[in-house]
Amino acid sequence: MYVYMNSKDNKEPIVGLKLRQVIRIHRGNVRRNPSFAGLLDFARKDVDLPQSSPKKLLKGLHSNFIQQYEKDKGGYHYIMAEHLRVSGIYWCVNAMDLTKELHRMSAVEIIDYVLSCRNKDGGYGPAPGHDSHLLHTLCAVQTLIIFDCLQKADAESICEYVKGLQQDDGSFCGDLSGEVDTRFTLCSFATCHLLGRLSALNIDSAVRFLKRCYNTDGGFGTRPGSESHSGQIYCCIGALAIAGRLDDIDRDRTAEWLAFRQCDSGGLNGRPEKLPDVCYSWWVLASLSILGRLDFIDQTSMKKFIYACQDDETGGFADRPGDCVSFFADPFHTVFGIAALSLFGDETLEEVDPIFCMTKKCLGDLRIEMF
Repeated sequence: MYVYMNSKDNKEPIVGLKLRQVIRIHRGNVRRNPSFAGLLDFARKDVDLPQSSPKKLLKGLHSNFIQQYEKDKGGYHYIMAEHLRVSGIYWCVNAMDLTKELHRMSAVEIIDYVLSCRNKDGGYGPAPGHDSHLLHTLCAVQTLIIFDCLQKADAESICEYVKGLQQDDGSFCGDLSGEVDTRFTLCSFATCHLLGRLSALNIDSAVRFLKRCYNTDGGFGTRPGSESHSGQIYCCIGALAIAGRLDDIDRDRTAEWLAFRQCDSGGLNGRPEKLPDVCYSWWVLASLSILGRLDFIDQTSMKKFIYACQDDETGGFADRPGDCVSFFADPFHTVFGIAALSLFGDETLEEVDPIFCMTKKCLGDLRIEMF
């Protein structure tokens, strides 16, 4: 099957064309035709940092970028993101809290919307009328905490909903569809801990399941026998930290696997032989921080990579340098890029908690002291 370029009759096949004919220069960077990106990027394992990349945190631009997402409720991106909206709200308000700009958000409107996503089963969906899911339930609780109105949540019914998703082997399903993933163990532990009801869950059984997902290379997968992945490691380590069971794993072995995720560009990837992505700046760095091994990473090159992922015109972070041009910055990568810089001690930002990805200020006594 041919892939067509944008030509006058849109009938000119890419196959056989010289590479320079499908590459164009834009803003000093190479911008690839998105329809051909997979073919061009197939062998890439790292990226180059453009000379024109930002060299510092553009905090003001990011606050404006996030606030625009809140205001533009008639826009394409807002409408098309209904299936993940409550999570998106958490990304946005958390980014604003980290940048000390939370006051710019419409607190009452946001809180009312989040509360409207609560279902009769006690959980929260991504939008009104959607089924409940653990991911959105945790994000709803986190958002209410950020706005200091957790009392508006029905803690008992939420925890009953979470408890009902724990399986006989200790694992958790994300919703009634039955998907099991170690992400959902962290969501369950974090939700119940933040609501002061961690004891509602069978912690020992859940920890036994997590240990079955612990691989010989030091990483964790989605289920027993699954490939190690940076995101899953963060979820499993976070859950173990909440349970007070970090000593059940070999911290140095896990930290070494995480440290090997750093590419020559300074960025971090999720698995071996994959491209770096700024969101892994959070998953990997937070994991190392929880383990007390943040010094395993070259912080100088890591910061350069994070800075280079910023869009210096609109604000926001893209997944990697150059993709602000060919793709777009978004709230997901923005909050995790900012949170990673907070872990490195950026004094212009609020301090972030590595387990819950929320400011230490808003968590208060809900924080877990590890060292």
